[in-house]
Amino acid sequence: MAQLLDEIEWGQAILPRVSDSAWEAEVKRRVGQVSEVDRRVAASTWVREVCVLMISYRPVAMPQRLFNIGALVTAQENSCRYCYGANRAYMKILGYSEAFIRRIEQDATFAELDDKERAFISFCRSLARSRPRPMKADYEALVALGFAPLAVSEMAMLIALGCYYNRIGILIACPPELAFERVANGFLGRLVAPLMRMVMSMHKPPQPPTLDAATLTTGPFGTVVAALAGLPGAAIFRTALDGAFASAVLPRSVKALMFAVVARTLGCRTSEIEARKLLAAEDFSNDEIDSALLTLRSPHLSQRDARLIPWVRNTVYYQTAMVQQQTATLATEIGDAATLEAIGVAALANATVRLAMLLE
Repeated sequence: MAQLLDEIEWGQAILPRVSDSAWEAEVKRRVGQVSEVDRRVAASTWVREVCVLMISYRPVAMPQRLFNIGALVTAQENSCRYCYGANRAYMKILGYSEAFIRRIEQDATFAELDDKERAFISFCRSLARSRPRPMKADYEALVALGFAPLAVSEMAMLIALGCYYNRIGILIACPPELAFERVANGFLGRLVAPLMRMVMSMHKPPQPPTLDAATLTTGPFGTVVAALAGLPGAAIFRTALDGAFASAVLPRSVKALMFAVVARTLGCRTSEIEARKLLAAEDFSNDEIDSALLTLRSPHLSQRDARLIPWVRNTVYYQTAMVQQQTATLATEIGDAATLEAIGVAALANATVRLAMLLE
């Protein structure tokens, strides 16, 4: 069973806050407030953009109620103290009772849910955990229960994006939003919740455009992103992947190899094929790729970049405190800029490979 909020061990922040007044003004305009995560990923233009796109997204095909429940369940399953606490507090502000939230956390069977909602929560936990990763048959089972195909694709997308955001929070050991949690869980929260809900309903964050199929398939992992055709959220994945592989902080070769390692660890043939295409363009032979995936070493990589390959495998399945310690050590060895880039790539690889279950 997934850990409850007070059971999660949480370390000291690994990356510092970065002051960027222009970016913070942009975040306030688009989202309404600046989070602790926003301040600690501000040094990377693509990582920070994906975080804001993800947190401001509003579902178009699946029910908002399941979106809220899914965010909580995904954060709990990933043992992200930051996201779990924030999502739990947000649900309290939205009017969900403490008793309802506890039943979701402990056993969805006993919550006030119908069969379709229980099936969604089971899918959410399974995809977030990915031991083993769900397959397309699980998608088809949800469709058979009465969910629209596009709604199930959006569910998978939002769980995968939740895994991205959770890993950002975990791998930077982002300090929890304790002030917000205290307000939401106390008398003041009950008093001001109606006003806060009214304010939130009036704020309409800008949503990404619905991209055409040709745009979705152009760029790294286009085959996977194309599975989201028809959803505005597909633009988040396209933006993330394009930004990650365009960034010059780390070489494309190490980023492609990081994706390949996550794909191999999760047993995703589709994602591994996509990563191999990128590595071939970086002059890796098939034998060299096979060797790198087997040994987690490659002569193509610098001493700095070589540290990222065994580390990224540890971001797939982990104990939170341990992976935070490993990341803190990495940061002392390679510096904050490279660490933030590596965290973003690791988080995105875990999200992309999970999303590829729509194809297998």
